[in-house]
Parts: sequence; C-alpha cells; structure tokens
Amino acid sequence: MAQSDHVLITGGSRGIGAAAVLAFARAGYDVAFTWSSHEAAATAVREQARRLAPDARIVALRADSGNSAEVRQAVTAVERTFGTLEVLVCNAGIAQQKLFTDLSDEDWRRMMAVDLDGAFYACRAVLPGMIRQKYGRIVLVSSMWGQTGGSCEVHYSAAKAGLIGLGKALAKEEGPSGITVNCIAPGVIETDMMAAFSAQDKAALAEETPVERLGTPEEIARAMVFLAGRESGYITGQVLGINGGLVI
Repeated sequence: MAQSDHVLITGGSRGIGAAAVLAFARAGYDVAFTWSSHEAAATAVREQARRLAPDARIVALRADSGNSAEVRQAVTAVERTFGTLEVLVCNAGIAQQKLFTDLSDEDWRRMMAVDLDGAFYACRAVLPGMIRQKYGRIVLVSSMWGQTGGSCEVHYSAAKAGLIGLGKALAKEEGPSGITVNCIAPGVIETDMMAAFSAQDKAALAEETPVERLGTPEEIARAMVFLAGRESGYITGQVLGINGGLVI
C-alpha cells in the first residue's frame, strides 16, 4: 500500500465501522468516515485513530447514508481534502427484527435507503474519480442473511442481498478501469446491533457456530484492509463470508 492511499468509510462511529477506521489508520491510510447520529462516538473514534496514527489525516463527516445529497457532499469534501480517493468502504447500515406482516412502508423504505441506497449513492459519487485515476477498491458490507435470508429480518435480508448483486455487477463493469468491488458478509458479530439479544441468546448463537464463538468487529476490519490493498487486485466480484462457519 502506498503511503498516500486514502479511504472513505461510511458509518464509522461504532461497531464494525469504528474498528475499520482504526484498522485503516493503523495500516497507514488517511481516513475519512461518515457518521449520522452518534456525534460523541464519532469524536471518540476520530481521536483514537489520531493517537494510533499521528501522521495520518483523520476526518469525520456528518452524513446520512440514505440521503443522496449528503453522501455526495461528503465525498466531495473528502476528495477536496485528500486530493484523491483510492478506497471506499460502504459499511453504514441499520438492522431491525420484525415480522414481515408487521413491516410498515417506512420500515421498508428506511432499511433500503440506508443499507442499499446508501451504497449506491457512495459508489456513484466516488467512481468518476476512481475511473479517472484508473484505480480503486470498493468494499461493500453485506451479511450472511443477504446470502441465506433471515426470519423476521426480511427487509434487512433483501437489502443485504441487493448489496451482493450490486457488488457482482459493478465488479464486471468497473474491472477494465482498474477498480475492484467485493462484498464482506459478516456472521454474528459482537456489536451494538446485538444489544437486543440476551446473554442466553448469544450463547445459543455461539453454540450453533462451528468455531463456538461470536465474531469481533476487528476480524471484519482486517478483512476490509486486505481487500482494499493494492496486492488484492485479482480479487473482485467476490463475497467473503466471515461467519465462523455458520454459513458454508
């Protein structure tokens, strides 16, 4: 990785996104990340990244990933600050457990807006610059439920499956421009999204997993850094399942 490489991570204030900010800073990148509603957490992550990598530029930007204009403004600000943008990580997402028959129009639209539309907005905004420089790495964060479907998470599963389709198609379209596009499909990861699960629920999930534990945000972040590297240029259009063997 060249020292001058820059990354934009959507949804970087907590969980997997926060781990990604720190991992990329540690790896020598200049890092920009978006946050939507957790300002204190975003500030804490930014300061932690700056302590880890004093020579790196770390930028936090408020932007709702489901808002096209805000995403475009964030990308423009990052490109103006860094000059170029080599890596995009589309991590921003929400989750919700609800019976399909109880889903409202707003539940469905908000899920699609953040988890799927947000990636579309971010990819569309960064691609002109990547195409001009004939180089780019895009990493989309899907889910094992995007691969298999999850009961009581139909809208979440549909959005995450959409990311896989987006990634595969975009990889074919942008490969000739030196741009790779890959998906990561995490399994059960110990983040704030697991807050609604009891210790007993988590223990049961761990027992169902062949490696007998839940995953960590840091394990996902390390895979992001690998796929974002210049040495990973022959890997594109792939879905990397990081799930402890729960989905094989």
